[in-house]
Amino acid sequence: MSTPTVDLRVIDFDQAYVGKTVLVTGGAGAIGSNLVRALSAHVGPTGRVIVLDNLVSSPRWNVPSLKNVMFVEGDILDEVKLKRCFFEKPDIIVHLAAFFANQNSVDHPENDLMVNGMGTLRLLEYATLRGCSRFVYASSGCSIYGSSAPLPLREDFMSMHLTTPYQITKMLGELYGNFFHHHYNVPVVKARFFNSYGPGEVPGQYRNVIPNFIYWAMKGLPLPITGDGTETRDFTFVGDITDGLLRAGVVEAAIGEEFNLASGRETRIVDLATWINEAVGNPAGINFAPRRIWDTKRRLCASVDKARALIGYAPDTEFQAGLAQTIQWFRDNWDRIDEAASFGPGISSAVRQMTVQAEPSR
Repeated sequence: MSTPTVDLRVIDFDQAYVGKTVLVTGGAGAIGSNLVRALSAHVGPTGRVIVLDNLVSSPRWNVPSLKNVMFVEGDILDEVKLKRCFFEKPDIIVHLAAFFANQNSVDHPENDLMVNGMGTLRLLEYATLRGCSRFVYASSGCSIYGSSAPLPLREDFMSMHLTTPYQITKMLGELYGNFFHHHYNVPVVKARFFNSYGPGEVPGQYRNVIPNFIYWAMKGLPLPITGDGTETRDFTFVGDITDGLLRAGVVEAAIGEEFNLASGRETRIVDLATWINEAVGNPAGINFAPRRIWDTKRRLCASVDKARALIGYAPDTEFQAGLAQTIQWFRDNWDRIDEAASFGPGISSAVRQMTVQAEPSR
């Protein structure tokens, strides 16, 4: 890996993105909506941000309503919608859309393969035809490394012993990215997310642990932990991930590389649940249940050394400060969040409380 010749800690994003057209798939989600808002400011009035999202996991109101943001409602498998997006001639693609996440893929493996496999392949094909200047792929560090990798997780370790279809198809996306980079010279960058959290993520049956915990705590329900609570995750604030993605979209040294976007810190799930209950004044406590069969990762913690050296990534959000911002977003948007939250048919409230755990996925 070559040493960057510029100070990557400070990048003039307005200069780097001004006048550009950026396509963000999955732009209605928590990471996507925050990224779209930042991109809108950086591309300026002469640029445009295109959001492609099918609104399966996030509501329409989560997409920033801004003059230079164009929203296209549709699936990445819908070629009519893809043609509509690429008609705008995007310079940069940030591919966040995915069939999320582990348990969802276990329940619906064919859908997972189509969206995460075929959907990513089609986007790479369109990017090749368009001649885009950058294709940033949202991978999953929690998936790529498997359960036997030494901590902290580093980019040079990969595992073939994966335990969910989601993990398999996230690796598949990286492999397709490698192929298109080497065969067609597509400038692909692979960003591996770790347990993102922050304002913008609506709770739901297959969503991450933090929005679900906050939602249930605000409902006065006990928080479900599958395991004994000593399991750890590397929770990464959405603002830090957004900064990493902005850098990945313009730093030349990132092309052809993969790197972790994480906090580099471990947090115990039992501590997370305790903090959330205390923050919202929930007296219902915690319930414990056995871990699910695919959840073989007791600890997660990533190294961010490569991202720091490669793109100047420097996550600086203290976890409890980020958690406070997320809880405040819930309070500010409670009625809309409560209406949008969905936990699916066939799952009783009692079972629901005992089956959602700390998703080791992003």
